[in-house]
Amino acid sequence: MSDARRVTVYFEPNVHRALKLKAASSDRSVSEMVNDAVRAALADDAEDLEAFEKRANEPERAFEDFVRSMRRSGKI
Repeated sequence: MSDARRVTVYFEPNVHRALKLKAASSDRSVSEMVNDAVRAALADDAEDLEAFEKRANEPERAFEDFVRSMRRSGKI
């Protein structure tokens, strides 16, 4: 992490305590754990955006129509 940037992040006391304990028990630094968590969240966002792009050309369906069709089919 030679190109790493320093930032200030404020954690709730209980979250900070749990994070420090988990870091110690897994022989990792808090920074490593936070970086991994942020990477995972960003990857989830990228997957969501990709899914939205794939479905962009699908026809829209009103929520009310969807619920009615679920009722008619006996699913709700």
